[in-house]
Amino acid sequence: MLLDGLRTVLVKTRFPENIGMVARAQANMGSAELFLVDPERWDYAKALPLATPKGKAILDGISVKATLAEAISDTHYVLGTTARTGGWRQKLLHPDEAAREIVSRLEANERVALVFGPEDRGLENSEICACDALVTIPTDQASSLNLAQAVLLLLYTCAEERRRPLRPPKKAKGISHGELDCFLDQFKATLLALDCLHGDNIDYFFLPWRRLFARMELARSEYDALMGLCRQIRHKIAR
Repeated sequence: MLLDGLRTVLVKTRFPENIGMVARAQANMGSAELFLVDPERWDYAKALPLATPKGKAILDGISVKATLAEAISDTHYVLGTTARTGGWRQKLLHPDEAAREIVSRLEANERVALVFGPEDRGLENSEICACDALVTIPTDQASSLNLAQAVLLLLYTCAEERRRPLRPPKKAKGISHGELDCFLDQFKATLLALDCLHGDNIDYFFLPWRRLFARMELARSEYDALMGLCRQIRHKIAR
């Protein structure tokens, strides 16, 4: 399919009908992977009519996970969606910018996750922390879109970008998102041991570090070296 490698992840979705409409949007735009994270209600029979025959295969292959970490652990780049700005939601990408980044990674045979929050409140801060970047769809006076509309608009933008002439492929990322999370946990523990992270909200102040290492696209050898360095630092401190 046109957007093979691009995974749609719906977090704590409330209505199965929206899941059906998302499957229909994916089928039309050429994206087959659909993951649900801790859905409030998941009813195949209610989703199917909205998926139409085109989206049935996507519903049949749906994957349900308990946590966002499970849904994105084998991907290389995670892009969250938001209608809100400020605070945890900094440096938001325009859909065109997001599509260029996504397609560049797909052409390098990387796996990309596009993450959407619940219909009524969007992604929580802890879920935003798991994303490498955030994208927002500009609107006029309304502050948000229907879930399926948002999925369709972003997938359409990616599909249009994918149809452009191929660019020189970028070097494939050496580690998965799950491995990056493992390193970031070790790095945060090291900073805490060195008393370099302060404040009441450690995760918020650690977020710039998370975004920095996501942009660096660590190679396997760099990942191994940094993991070893963190272990050595904490060993020295403990002595």
